[in-house]
Amino acid sequence: MPEQLDYATISEIFRRFHAAEPEPKGELNHVNAYTLLVAVALSAQATDKGVNRATEALFKVVDTPQKMLDLGEEGLIEHIRTIGLYRNKAKNVMKLSRILVEEFGGEVPSSRAALNALPGVGRKTANVVLNMWWRMPAQAVDTHIFRVGNRTGIAKGKDVVAVERAIEDHVPAPYQLHAHHWMILHGRYVCTARKPACKACLIRDICEFEEKTL
Repeated sequence: MPEQLDYATISEIFRRFHAAEPEPKGELNHVNAYTLLVAVALSAQATDKGVNRATEALFKVVDTPQKMLDLGEEGLIEHIRTIGLYRNKAKNVMKLSRILVEEFGGEVPSSRAALNALPGVGRKTANVVLNMWWRMPAQAVDTHIFRVGNRTGIAKGKDVVAVERAIEDHVPAPYQLHAHHWMILHGRYVCTARKPACKACLIRDICEFEEKTL
């Protein structure tokens, strides 16, 4: 496996990512912080496209925690039953919605600790919300980022928290805000798990991955 890349190489990687896509966007549809939180919570072990299909109609009628409570758990299930683990996710969404209403005045909190305390909201979900809504340089490490970080040497780590810290430690500050989006999209569409598209990769000449499919 590659070693941790040096500063100059990582800077060049992200310079190229930025040049190709200056403002990368998350692919989960949402209309506010609450619907983003719900969408990310629903996306665990599911594709963004699948979540977007399920929430298209849902978010037309529900865009606040109180409206979710008014809809009710069974009403929510009718919208999301195509998503894996939908019953458990529905229970968590209802629980977190009630907490938001009762403890946060119906608003989504903007601290990682407060978000983490919500049912069904882990560190990755909290970081996505912090990054996408409040534009904090929080790194939401999923399987794509974990793979890309270790495969390329951008961010080495044995677990997701270690990779998150490695991104924070090694990626230059100007690229921190969008770092996880660039890495997710790169892993999802180019540096795929089984057959990476190395011929189409814009960093193939400086990536240290030994098993390039050239």
